[in-house]
Amino acid sequence: MSTWYEGLKKPHLTPPNKFFWPVWIAIYILIFGAFSLYFIAPSHPHLYTTITLLIIHFTAAFNWTGIFFSRKKILLALFDLLFIDITLVAIILLFLQASTPAALLLLPYLGWGLFATYLNWHIYRLNR
Repeated sequence: MSTWYEGLKKPHLTPPNKFFWPVWIAIYILIFGAFSLYFIAPSHPHLYTTITLLIIHFTAAFNWTGIFFSRKKILLALFDLLFIDITLVAIILLFLQASTPAALLLLPYLGWGLFATYLNWHIYRLNR
């Protein structure tokens, strides 16, 4: 984490920095499991829509770090997170049509994304 981030005012529920990597490792394992279950499911309604949405979603997700930490654009990062949350809900609904377990495996990711949105919102609010 950068010294810029360390200097920001953060909400009380902000976890310690050492907490983030273990959580992300667990989430990536669940995402891999969800993808595996989705792609081995017997049918894939709206497959091209799902793949397109996955590409858009993960592009936005990987861009968040640069927007927040490199560019230091807290509000823009918040809008990116809202987009990430919305596209993830759509992905979960698409996965649900092919595999309920696959969709359920994405729920912790959604929870973490919503928590990140909460943190980003409050960091923006506290550091205007």
